[in-house]
Amino acid sequence: MLEVVYDEGRWSLLRELRDEAKEMMRPLAERHIGALLYGSIARGDVYPTSDIDIFIPNPPAPTILEALIEGAGYGIESREIIQATPSYAAKGYIYIDEGRCYSFPLMPMRPIEREFYDFAGSINYMELLRGLRVPGVDKRLMLIEPTPQGHRESSIIGREGYVARLLGVSVPTVLDRVRTLTRRREIGRTGVYVKRPLSPEESFGGVLEELLRLRPAMRRRLRELD
Repeated sequence: MLEVVYDEGRWSLLRELRDEAKEMMRPLAERHIGALLYGSIARGDVYPTSDIDIFIPNPPAPTILEALIEGAGYGIESREIIQATPSYAAKGYIYIDEGRCYSFPLMPMRPIEREFYDFAGSINYMELLRGLRVPGVDKRLMLIEPTPQGHRESSIIGREGYVARLLGVSVPTVLDRVRTLTRRREIGRTGVYVKRPLSPEESFGGVLEELLRLRPAMRRRLRELD
């Protein structure tokens, strides 16, 4: 186990990124739309390259979501639909800047997919306002546990049951992430099943319908949990 003590620069960066995340989440919270901030900013182990990722588990229609984002003064830089594998739910992504993104499911998610966000560490808007930091696992498969001075980090390999209990997720979720991230580390980042950018005149609904016509595996995935 490694004890990491943050210097003032790292605390300052964490405050800066969290203040930006609050502004991104505020228009959703004002409309009572639940959203999660997940990853390093929820845990606290941030770097200058840390992304701000906001996930909306039960989103309104994408057009409403886009209107709320633009109404808050953000420009939408790009949009896309991504389905990581044929067995995973397709999701929509709205980017307002490099490393600044809102994402949401376009079809029902399996528990193992939903628990990914708890595995990585996630907090809601009110928890963010309170300054809460939570444990989670980073891409190195290191468990990050916040401390008043910074964080503790330790490998999760061989401790999957303990990590599952600590994070409140199932053991299969932990094992799935271990397999995925270990494979990525061994052979490099793999491609995704679907990655479809949207042009400005296209809608998420229209492009999803097109993809469902062209991709039998995507249709099967939708029927499985519809």
